[in-house]
Amino acid sequence: MSRSLFLGATAVVFAALVAGCGGSSKKAASTSTTPAAGAKGGTFITVANAAPSGSPDPQVNYTLQEWQWLIFTHDGLVAFKRVGGAAGAQKVPDLATSIPTPTDGGKTYKFTLRSGIKFSNGQTLTGNDVKATFERLFKIGDSPNAGTWYNGIVGAAACIKTPKTCDLSKGIVVNGNTVTFHLTQGDSEFLDKLAVPFAFILPASTPPHNVNIPPAGTGPYKWVEYSPNKEMKVVRNPNFKLWSTDAQPEGLPDAIVQKFGLSVEAEVTAVSNNQADWIFDQVPADRLNEIGTKYPSRIFINPLTAVWYFAFNVRQPPFNNLKARQAVNFATDHNALVKIYGGPKLAQPTCQILPPNFPGYATYCPYTKNPGQSQSASTGDWSAPDLAKAQQLVTQSGTKGAAVKVNTDTTDVDKSLGLYFVGLLNKLGYKATLQALDASIQYPYAQNSKNKVQFAFSSWYQDYPAASDFINILLGCGSFHPNSNSSPNIAEYCGTKTVQPMIDKALKTGITDQAAANKTWTQADHQLVDEAVWVPMFNPKYLDFVSNRVKGHQFSPQWYFLLDQASVK
Repeated sequence: MSRSLFLGATAVVFAALVAGCGGSSKKAASTSTTPAAGAKGGTFITVANAAPSGSPDPQVNYTLQEWQWLIFTHDGLVAFKRVGGAAGAQKVPDLATSIPTPTDGGKTYKFTLRSGIKFSNGQTLTGNDVKATFERLFKIGDSPNAGTWYNGIVGAAACIKTPKTCDLSKGIVVNGNTVTFHLTQGDSEFLDKLAVPFAFILPASTPPHNVNIPPAGTGPYKWVEYSPNKEMKVVRNPNFKLWSTDAQPEGLPDAIVQKFGLSVEAEVTAVSNNQADWIFDQVPADRLNEIGTKYPSRIFINPLTAVWYFAFNVRQPPFNNLKARQAVNFATDHNALVKIYGGPKLAQPTCQILPPNFPGYATYCPYTKNPGQSQSASTGDWSAPDLAKAQQLVTQSGTKGAAVKVNTDTTDVDKSLGLYFVGLLNKLGYKATLQALDASIQYPYAQNSKNKVQFAFSSWYQDYPAASDFINILLGCGSFHPNSNSSPNIAEYCGTKTVQPMIDKALKTGITDQAAANKTWTQADHQLVDEAVWVPMFNPKYLDFVSNRVKGHQFSPQWYFLLDQASVK
């Protein structure tokens, strides 16, 4: 993936953007800065509207908010280099001494563990911890990707059928300080999957069920608090000793805290007044002019490979009807959605699952007036809604008058997006109402099929740079887990005759020919658009707003703001 990173937006650039767009939008600067050296010590105070959704367990939680912290409390065998800029997408050895070249047609990976690494509880890392970690992924039952990302390990199929007795001793062979993974077939993305928090190594003694605080890890910090109604906090891990500045550098703050419960407006005020050092949530549009004028040197803007969308439940009426789904797509005004989010400099309309500048992406938007006619760089191939076509499709579908609950969370922007669709659906002849849930429970609720959510808000940010990370994880048959809070395929879509064969083909082809695989991913992306499984809304950009004590801001293409590498002293 090629993702441009824009660090250090200057006062001139930002002020000009605000003046040109009425304060409701912004644009990333095209230059980057070298982080200023900072001192160690102090407490980095961050604020967020709500705690990460779902369990705090690292093998269950699937949010950027917690993953951004787990990278400095835990480690995998492999890591993405902990620096800002394009180098941050590079894989480097972490708990392993080197990244092995796979053998046996990509089915065997042999790692050698570093010596003397200890968990924060004082236990020494061993190969048995590695094996136990991957067995726990299946035993825990709620891990959203055990059955899709790691089912290629020999023995994993049996673990999926009977998780409580999972045994991967044939798939993960431990011999002293070497750990050898045996896969049933080659996997071109296996090393990427080892570098994300699901595969971060835990002590073998970690119980095989959800925990209330992340268990012991090997990073420079350890978790000491996880209170969803108050805060989460990490402090220095006294057992940490530096082994690789590329994979796991020492942190600068002595402690990092994220306080929950403030409104987004209050968060901005706290950072403005230097009562907090960083706001996790995005700055509301009505505050952009203020912070752009008063605090330009404290703003960093970064484009993202991500997508915001509403997913239809293709198994529940009225959206088990293709024409009904297509009608909503034709009627959607993407410019209105972008405006709700903050303006055209903050987000770009999209009709697709894959984001721009990503493997497999090719612009495609049939749900617009004059489809196929390129519009502009800011809107892609989308130009305007086609309400006449939408009304025609609703009539043909026979679904007019159906009741629809629009599911979203209670944060300001997300609720406003939900209200937009309530109005749109009512205009199309449906009887739509809003179901706004607290942000800490909305995503798990939408994932669970027993709740029969018809139309649900969500957003997706890359786990690693591969098209499967969007298409397979979000819309593959293996990502739908009935009656589970950990089922990222909230559309409940399974294209056994259309998209799934494309997914399977691309995953196999990618072992030896990634370019050919990406062409198949393009076909899958376009087919999903044709089947209208979502209303993709836009691709966002990210704004970091910090206090005046923060020095050394770095933005990673994988983990975003590297909190532990910023100085507050």
